[in-house]
Amino acid sequence: MVTAVFSHGDCARHLTPPGHPERAERLAAVERGLAGLAVARHEAPLGVRADVLRCHPADHWERVAGAVPRAGFAALDGDTHLSPGSLDAALRAVGGAVAAVDMVMAGRAANAFVACRPPGHHAERERAMGFCLFGTLAIAARHALDHHGLSRVAIVDFDVHHGNGTQDLLWNEDRVLFVSSHQMPLYPGTGSARERGAHGQILNLPLPPGSGGAAMRAAYEGAAFPALDAFAPELVLVSAGFDAHADDPLAELDWQAEDFRWLTARLCDLAHRHAGGRVVSTLEGGYDLDALAACTAAHVGVLAERGA
Repeated sequence: MVTAVFSHGDCARHLTPPGHPERAERLAAVERGLAGLAVARHEAPLGVRADVLRCHPADHWERVAGAVPRAGFAALDGDTHLSPGSLDAALRAVGGAVAAVDMVMAGRAANAFVACRPPGHHAERERAMGFCLFGTLAIAARHALDHHGLSRVAIVDFDVHHGNGTQDLLWNEDRVLFVSSHQMPLYPGTGSARERGAHGQILNLPLPPGSGGAAMRAAYEGAAFPALDAFAPELVLVSAGFDAHADDPLAELDWQAEDFRWLTARLCDLAHRHAGGRVVSTLEGGYDLDALAACTAAHVGVLAERGA
Protein backbone atom coordinates (compact mmCIF):
# COMPACT_ATOMS: atom_id res chain seq x y z
CA MET A 1 0.00 0.00 0.00
CA VAL A 2 1.04 3.58 -0.62
CA THR A 3 -0.04 7.04 0.43
CA ALA A 4 -3.08 8.32 -1.46
CA VAL A 5 -3.12 12.00 -2.45
CA PHE A 6 -6.48 13.50 -3.42
CA SER A 7 -6.65 16.73 -5.44
CA HIS A 8 -8.69 18.33 -8.22
CA GLY A 9 -8.37 21.22 -10.63
CA ASP A 10 -11.62 22.71 -9.34
CA CYS A 11 -9.80 23.71 -6.17
CA ALA A 12 -7.71 26.22 -8.13
CA ARG A 13 -10.92 27.79 -9.45
CA HIS A 14 -11.88 29.08 -6.00
CA LEU A 15 -10.60 32.61 -6.54
CA THR A 16 -10.02 35.29 -3.95
CA PRO A 17 -9.44 39.04 -4.38
CA PRO A 18 -5.95 40.29 -5.30
CA GLY A 19 -3.62 40.24 -2.30
CA HIS A 20 -5.66 37.68 -0.39
CA PRO A 21 -3.37 35.16 1.36
CA GLU A 22 -5.59 32.12 0.69
CA ARG A 23 -4.96 32.08 -3.05
CA ALA A 24 -4.93 29.49 -5.79
CA GLU A 25 -1.13 29.65 -6.04
CA ARG A 26 -0.99 27.74 -2.77
CA LEU A 27 -1.86 24.57 -4.66
CA ALA A 28 1.09 24.99 -7.00
CA ALA A 29 3.32 25.25 -3.92
CA VAL A 30 1.79 22.06 -2.53
CA GLU A 31 2.48 20.34 -5.84
CA ARG A 32 6.11 21.42 -5.62
CA GLY A 33 6.26 19.80 -2.21
CA LEU A 34 4.73 16.58 -3.52
CA ALA A 35 7.12 16.32 -6.49
CA GLY A 36 9.17 13.16 -6.39
CA LEU A 37 7.27 11.54 -3.51
CA ALA A 38 6.04 7.97 -3.96
CA VAL A 39 2.29 8.57 -3.72
CA ALA A 40 -0.79 7.42 -5.62
CA ARG A 41 -2.77 10.29 -7.12
CA HIS A 42 -6.58 10.39 -7.11
CA GLU A 43 -9.15 12.95 -8.20
CA ALA A 44 -11.17 14.26 -5.30
CA PRO A 45 -14.85 13.54 -5.98
CA LEU A 46 -17.52 16.17 -5.42
CA GLY A 47 -18.98 15.98 -1.98
CA VAL A 48 -22.74 16.20 -1.81
CA ARG A 49 -25.25 18.14 0.24
CA ALA A 50 -25.81 15.14 2.51
CA ASP A 51 -22.12 15.16 3.42
CA VAL A 52 -22.29 18.80 4.44
CA LEU A 53 -25.46 18.20 6.45
CA ARG A 54 -23.60 15.76 8.68
CA CYS A 55 -22.30 18.85 10.48
CA HIS A 56 -24.11 21.92 9.16
CA PRO A 57 -27.84 22.73 9.06
CA ALA A 58 -29.61 23.13 5.74
CA ASP A 59 -29.77 26.89 6.27
CA HIS A 60 -25.98 27.08 6.21
CA TRP A 61 -25.79 25.11 2.98
CA GLU A 62 -28.39 27.35 1.36
CA ARG A 63 -26.70 30.51 2.60
CA VAL A 64 -23.30 29.54 1.14
CA ALA A 65 -24.63 28.07 -2.10
CA GLY A 66 -26.96 31.02 -2.60
CA ALA A 67 -24.17 33.56 -2.17
CA VAL A 68 -21.95 32.20 -4.97
CA PRO A 69 -21.71 34.96 -7.60
CA ARG A 70 -22.11 34.53 -11.34
CA ALA A 71 -18.97 36.62 -11.80
CA GLY A 72 -16.45 38.44 -9.67
CA PHE A 73 -16.45 38.02 -5.91
CA ALA A 74 -18.94 37.90 -3.06
CA ALA A 75 -17.84 38.46 0.54
CA LEU A 76 -19.30 36.39 3.36
CA ASP A 77 -17.20 38.38 5.83
CA GLY A 78 -14.06 40.49 5.69
CA ASP A 79 -11.85 37.41 5.19
CA THR A 80 -14.04 34.88 3.42
CA HIS A 81 -14.86 35.34 -0.25
CA LEU A 82 -16.68 33.42 -2.95
CA SER A 83 -16.11 33.30 -6.70
CA PRO A 84 -18.10 31.33 -9.30
CA GLY A 85 -15.97 28.22 -8.69
CA SER A 86 -15.97 28.31 -4.91
CA LEU A 87 -18.82 25.90 -4.15
CA ASP A 88 -17.38 23.14 -6.35
CA ALA A 89 -13.94 23.69 -4.83
CA ALA A 90 -15.29 23.38 -1.29
CA LEU A 91 -17.23 20.27 -2.27
CA ARG A 92 -14.07 18.74 -3.75
CA ALA A 93 -12.38 19.31 -0.39
CA VAL A 94 -15.28 17.62 1.42
CA GLY A 95 -15.53 14.82 -1.13
CA GLY A 96 -11.78 14.27 -1.09
CA ALA A 97 -11.71 13.95 2.68
CA VAL A 98 -14.63 11.51 2.70
CA ALA A 99 -13.11 9.45 -0.12
CA ALA A 100 -9.75 9.41 1.66
CA VAL A 101 -11.41 8.03 4.80
CA ASP A 102 -13.16 5.38 2.73
CA MET A 103 -9.95 4.35 0.97
CA VAL A 104 -7.91 4.12 4.15
CA MET A 105 -10.65 2.31 6.06
CA ALA A 106 -10.96 -0.21 3.18
CA GLY A 107 -7.22 -0.90 3.33
CA ARG A 108 -6.66 0.37 -0.21
CA ALA A 109 -4.19 2.99 1.02
CA ALA A 110 -1.98 3.09 4.08
CA ASN A 111 -2.75 6.75 4.70
CA ALA A 112 -3.86 9.79 2.72
CA PHE A 113 -3.36 13.51 2.18
CA VAL A 114 -6.09 15.73 0.73
CA ALA A 115 -4.50 18.59 -1.23
CA CYS A 116 -7.62 20.69 -1.68
CA ARG A 117 -8.78 24.19 -0.84
CA PRO A 118 -10.55 26.18 0.56
CA PRO A 119 -9.60 25.07 4.07
CA GLY A 120 -12.29 24.08 6.53
CA HIS A 121 -11.37 24.22 10.20
CA HIS A 122 -12.80 27.70 10.92
CA ALA A 123 -16.29 27.01 9.50
CA GLU A 124 -18.72 26.86 12.41
CA ARG A 125 -22.10 25.17 12.41
CA GLU A 126 -23.94 28.17 10.95
CA ARG A 127 -21.10 30.48 9.95
CA ALA A 128 -18.51 30.47 7.19
CA MET A 129 -15.41 32.34 8.36
CA GLY A 130 -11.64 32.47 8.27
CA PHE A 131 -11.42 31.51 4.56
CA CYS A 132 -13.52 28.37 5.31
CA LEU A 133 -16.97 27.41 4.00
CA PHE A 134 -17.63 23.91 5.36
CA GLY A 135 -16.05 21.97 8.23
CA THR A 136 -14.22 19.52 6.00
CA LEU A 137 -12.47 17.37 8.57
CA ALA A 138 -15.35 17.36 11.06
CA ILE A 139 -17.54 16.09 8.22
CA ALA A 140 -14.98 13.36 7.46
CA ALA A 141 -14.92 12.38 11.13
CA ARG A 142 -18.70 12.07 11.27
CA HIS A 143 -18.59 10.00 8.09
CA ALA A 144 -16.02 7.66 9.65
CA LEU A 145 -18.13 7.26 12.76
CA ASP A 146 -21.49 6.79 11.09
CA HIS A 147 -20.58 5.04 7.83
CA HIS A 148 -17.71 2.86 9.06
CA GLY A 149 -19.04 2.21 12.54
CA LEU A 150 -16.04 3.55 14.42
CA SER A 151 -16.38 4.54 18.05
CA ARG A 152 -13.19 6.60 18.54
CA VAL A 153 -11.73 9.08 16.04
CA ALA A 154 -8.99 11.59 16.87
CA ILE A 155 -8.50 14.91 15.11
CA VAL A 156 -5.18 16.68 15.58
CA ASP A 157 -5.04 20.26 14.27
CA PHE A 158 -1.59 21.84 14.15
CA ASP A 159 -2.57 24.90 12.09
CA VAL A 160 -1.27 28.07 13.76
CA HIS A 161 -4.86 29.31 14.15
CA HIS A 162 -7.25 27.58 16.51
CA GLY A 163 -9.69 25.20 14.80
CA ASN A 164 -12.74 26.95 16.22
CA GLY A 165 -15.03 25.50 13.57
CA THR A 166 -14.03 21.91 14.20
CA GLN A 167 -14.43 22.55 17.92
CA ASP A 168 -17.89 24.06 17.42
CA LEU A 169 -19.08 21.28 15.12
CA LEU A 170 -17.89 18.52 17.47
CA TRP A 171 -18.50 20.19 20.84
CA ASN A 172 -21.07 17.55 21.81
CA GLU A 173 -19.44 14.58 20.03
CA ASP A 174 -17.89 12.28 22.63
CA ARG A 175 -16.66 9.84 19.97
CA VAL A 176 -14.09 12.39 18.73
CA LEU A 177 -11.06 13.62 20.65
CA PHE A 178 -10.08 17.00 19.21
CA VAL A 179 -6.57 18.29 19.89
CA SER A 180 -5.58 21.74 18.63
CA SER A 181 -2.20 23.42 19.04
CA HIS A 182 -2.17 27.08 17.99
CA GLN A 183 -0.70 30.47 18.68
CA MET A 184 -2.54 32.47 21.31
CA PRO A 185 -3.44 35.30 21.20
CA LEU A 186 -4.30 35.17 17.51
CA TYR A 187 -7.33 34.96 15.21
CA PRO A 188 -10.04 33.78 15.85
CA GLY A 189 -9.58 34.42 19.58
CA THR A 190 -10.78 31.02 20.75
CA GLY A 191 -8.75 28.02 21.89
CA SER A 192 -8.23 28.54 25.59
CA ALA A 193 -7.25 25.46 27.56
CA ARG A 194 -10.50 26.02 29.49
CA GLU A 195 -12.54 25.10 26.39
CA ARG A 196 -13.00 21.38 26.96
CA GLY A 197 -16.14 20.31 25.08
CA ALA A 198 -19.38 18.93 26.47
CA HIS A 199 -17.67 15.68 27.49
CA GLY A 200 -14.14 16.91 28.16
CA GLN A 201 -13.08 15.57 24.75
CA ILE A 202 -11.40 18.76 23.51
CA LEU A 203 -7.78 19.55 24.32
CA ASN A 204 -6.46 22.98 23.37
CA LEU A 205 -2.73 23.67 23.51
CA PRO A 206 -2.21 27.45 23.21
CA LEU A 207 1.38 28.44 22.36
CA PRO A 208 2.86 31.91 22.93
CA PRO A 209 3.95 34.13 20.05
CA GLY A 210 7.62 33.68 19.23
CA SER A 211 7.79 30.12 20.50
CA GLY A 212 9.28 27.44 18.31
CA GLY A 213 9.58 23.71 17.89
CA ALA A 214 10.82 23.06 21.41
CA ALA A 215 7.65 24.53 22.96
CA MET A 216 5.47 22.60 20.52
CA ARG A 217 7.23 19.30 21.26
CA ALA A 218 6.93 19.85 25.00
CA ALA A 219 3.18 20.54 24.70
CA TYR A 220 2.57 17.42 22.64
CA GLU A 221 4.78 15.21 24.78
CA GLY A 222 3.32 16.54 28.02
CA ALA A 223 -0.38 16.68 27.17
CA ALA A 224 -1.44 15.70 23.67
CA PHE A 225 0.20 12.30 23.26
CA PRO A 226 -0.84 11.01 26.70
CA ALA A 227 -4.44 12.04 26.00
CA LEU A 228 -4.37 10.49 22.53
CA ASP A 229 -2.88 7.24 23.80
CA ALA A 230 -5.51 7.03 26.54
CA PHE A 231 -8.24 7.60 23.95
CA ALA A 232 -6.80 4.90 21.63
CA PRO A 233 -8.31 6.20 18.37
CA GLU A 234 -9.31 3.84 15.59
CA LEU A 235 -8.53 6.53 13.00
CA VAL A 236 -6.31 9.62 13.18
CA LEU A 237 -7.36 12.69 11.20
CA VAL A 238 -5.03 15.68 10.80
CA SER A 239 -5.80 19.30 10.04
CA ALA A 240 -2.46 20.05 8.41
CA GLY A 241 -1.94 23.79 8.47
CA PHE A 242 1.63 24.87 7.81
CA ASP A 243 1.29 28.49 8.92
CA ALA A 244 3.16 27.89 12.18
CA HIS A 245 6.32 28.02 10.04
CA ALA A 246 8.65 30.87 10.93
CA ASP A 247 8.28 32.46 7.48
CA ASP A 248 4.49 32.58 7.43
CA PRO A 249 3.12 36.14 7.18
CA LEU A 250 -0.06 35.59 9.22
CA ALA A 251 1.37 34.45 12.55
CA GLU A 252 4.33 34.55 14.89
CA LEU A 253 5.40 31.01 15.71
CA ASP A 254 8.87 29.82 14.80
CA TRP A 255 8.47 26.25 13.57
CA GLN A 256 10.69 24.81 10.85
CA ALA A 257 9.92 22.08 8.32
CA GLU A 258 11.70 19.60 10.56
CA ASP A 259 9.19 20.30 13.34
CA PHE A 260 6.34 19.31 11.03
CA ARG A 261 8.29 16.19 10.08
CA TRP A 262 8.75 15.26 13.76
CA LEU A 263 5.10 15.84 14.61
CA THR A 264 3.88 13.85 11.60
CA ALA A 265 6.14 10.93 12.52
CA ARG A 266 4.83 10.94 16.07
CA LEU A 267 1.22 10.99 14.85
CA CYS A 268 2.01 8.05 12.56
CA ASP A 269 3.49 6.21 15.56
CA LEU A 270 0.26 6.86 17.45
CA ALA A 271 -1.81 5.57 14.53
CA HIS A 272 0.38 2.47 14.31
CA ARG A 273 -0.21 1.71 18.00
CA HIS A 274 -3.97 2.11 17.96
CA ALA A 275 -5.42 2.46 14.45
CA GLY A 276 -3.61 0.08 12.16
CA GLY A 277 -1.58 3.03 10.86
CA ARG A 278 -4.69 4.77 9.49
CA VAL A 279 -4.06 8.52 9.03
CA VAL A 280 -5.98 10.97 6.83
CA SER A 281 -4.58 14.50 6.59
CA THR A 282 -6.16 17.53 4.94
CA LEU A 283 -4.59 20.83 3.92
CA GLU A 284 -5.52 23.84 6.03
CA GLY A 285 -3.35 26.99 6.20
CA GLY A 286 0.15 27.91 5.09
CA TYR A 287 0.62 31.20 3.25
CA ASP A 288 4.33 31.59 2.52
CA LEU A 289 4.61 29.59 -0.69
CA ASP A 290 8.18 28.37 -0.23
CA ALA A 291 7.50 27.35 3.36
CA LEU A 292 4.29 25.64 2.26
CA ALA A 293 6.17 23.58 -0.33
CA ALA A 294 8.88 22.60 2.17
CA CYS A 295 6.39 21.66 4.89
CA THR A 296 4.24 19.68 2.47
CA ALA A 297 7.33 17.73 1.44
CA ALA A 298 8.17 17.06 5.08
CA HIS A 299 4.64 16.07 6.11
CA VAL A 300 3.67 13.94 3.14
CA GLY A 301 7.19 12.55 2.94
CA VAL A 302 6.69 10.94 6.35
CA LEU A 303 3.29 9.59 5.31
CA ALA A 304 4.86 8.10 2.17
CA GLU A 305 7.70 6.52 4.13
CA ARG A 306 5.22 4.93 6.53
CA GLY A 307 2.94 3.83 3.71
CA ALA A 308 5.67 2.08 1.71
